[in-house]
Amino acid sequence: MSRIIGVVSGKGGVGKTTVVTNLSTALATRFNKEITVIDCNVTTSHLSMHFGAYFHPLTLNNVLKDEASVEEAIFRHSSGVKVIPASLNLSDLVGVDISILYYKISDLFENEDFVFLDTAPGFGKEAISATKACKEALIVTTPNIPAITDVIRGKGVLKELGVEPLGIILNKVIGKKFELTTREVVQLTDLPILAKIPYDLKLLESLAAKAPIVVYDEKSTVSLEFFKLASMLTGEVYEPPKLGFFEKLSRVFRRSS
Repeated sequence: MSRIIGVVSGKGGVGKTTVVTNLSTALATRFNKEITVIDCNVTTSHLSMHFGAYFHPLTLNNVLKDEASVEEAIFRHSSGVKVIPASLNLSDLVGVDISILYYKISDLFENEDFVFLDTAPGFGKEAISATKACKEALIVTTPNIPAITDVIRGKGVLKELGVEPLGIILNKVIGKKFELTTREVVQLTDLPILAKIPYDLKLLESLAAKAPIVVYDEKSTVSLEFFKLASMLTGEVYEPPKLGFFEKLSRVFRRSS
């Protein structure tokens, strides 16, 4: 039985799609899990580009308009992750009803270990419709007051929809005093923090290279956090790779800069 998990956020720009891309790739490559990801942000879709694909002839838009089956809309990334993209063409939004998503996917992923839904940010109709198709949710946010305020609102929305919030992925963490601390975020939201993903320019490098960072630089601090998060979701042990002297030295200088 698949775990259908929504990856949600109260606002845009917190790195939700980056989390979906790298977490799913970590699960597929390091833990040999069967993974499908779906771009449910049909109005501003980006997920396929994070996997290096800028065009696919059939998309979730076609599925929702009964022009294609779910299987026809899937492309398999080299990591093994199966991706159902949304169309990048604005004209393909005509006739799309995201509210029927649950009925399209509910019985189709029995052989998958995880299905991740990359939802639209916020709490509008598009985001709510995708979230209704989930049983569990991961909340992506950044360590500042406006974003955390949205987490508190989002927690209430998830409760109303009967979706279990697994916890928070704290993203783009710089480690400066002006950021909210882990303890403050937990106190404000009453939710556990599952991972703290540091801000790293290598994420932009990997995007330009059309590769998830867990493949582009699997020993980076960011990648190690994604591997640990994947380990937590599977309940399997993850042993981080041992770093050489120069790799350790490089990290010290990066943190101090």
